[in-house]
Amino acid sequence: MELVLLAGLSVLYVHRNKEAFGLIPTAAKTGEQEEDFIKWVDFQVSVMALGKAYEYDRDTYQEEVHLNWIELLAYTAAKTGGDFSSEGQVNSCLEEAARELTAGKTIEELTEGLDYYQYYLEAYTAVLGGMVGEYEIQTAREPSSSGQQEAALEEELVWEKRYGLKAFLPIAKNFPYSDYDDFGVSRSYGYRRKHLGHDMMGQVGTPIIAVESGYVEALGWNQYGGWRIGIRSFDKKRYYYYAHLRQGFPYALDLEEGSIVQAGDVIGYMGHTGYSVKEDVNNIDQTHLHFGIQLIFDESQKEGASEIWIDCYQIVKFLYRNRSECVRDDATKEWRRIYDMREVQEGN
Repeated sequence: MELVLLAGLSVLYVHRNKEAFGLIPTAAKTGEQEEDFIKWVDFQVSVMALGKAYEYDRDTYQEEVHLNWIELLAYTAAKTGGDFSSEGQVNSCLEEAARELTAGKTIEELTEGLDYYQYYLEAYTAVLGGMVGEYEIQTAREPSSSGQQEAALEEELVWEKRYGLKAFLPIAKNFPYSDYDDFGVSRSYGYRRKHLGHDMMGQVGTPIIAVESGYVEALGWNQYGGWRIGIRSFDKKRYYYYAHLRQGFPYALDLEEGSIVQAGDVIGYMGHTGYSVKEDVNNIDQTHLHFGIQLIFDESQKEGASEIWIDCYQIVKFLYRNRSECVRDDATKEWRRIYDMREVQEGN
């Protein structure tokens, strides 16, 4: 009971002392110009809230009032202090925001007087900014009336422009995995530390998928993560970390530092490498993908004590609705996606 009470008081203290914890930009509270960026993000948005806000956004695309899912979530967070544990309260806030905005109220009018709305908007944009929008994706062409089936796969695919979720689950479609929320649990290899990612348990060789489009910023061996890949989003706000990849052949063909990847691409294969200064060693007991999301508001936060890693369990649950389907290449024994995707440039 004492531990529960202490935890509750700690949460209350954080909510009441957001400035001390870097939860609003330094310049916003001091007027100073230096270090004008967010120092910490405690991302607690539930899969229910993510799903409902996303559906408002998707379903109002090209309507007179197009609701923005990140604005809806930021409004809800400002009303609840960032606490998404009460489904009823969260649902009520989202419905209220959607109703008021659809009726003609602007987001500025709706959020007037909400002290932390701008903070949550910036923070949640950093987390979710590349996940929803316009994109083009290949789809299977409807069979011709003649019923001919001899055409090659590439000739059966056509490009289709869409709006919606363009980020993918990190595990390929039709490959089983299990997981739970393990963010923050203790790790002891090398030194005692917190687990700053999300483990997804599966089978050796399971294709690992790029969640978002971006470029490969890191590729190679790390004694903690084994064979790992780091992909930076194009807006540079998100760094996706995929670790403990397969021994012997961890990466997709032709992948190297600087490579551009599209969301949904196969980038590597699940394994259990790591916990060794020697390369290509399986020292992890259980086969799994360690998946992490780091937020970067300033390049000084990329490495070191000021890194911001978020609990991405709810995001992973949300992304389950969009899984990349892959096919095995018998010649190389590797996997590749079936349906390619490409970003839609503004103005196109």
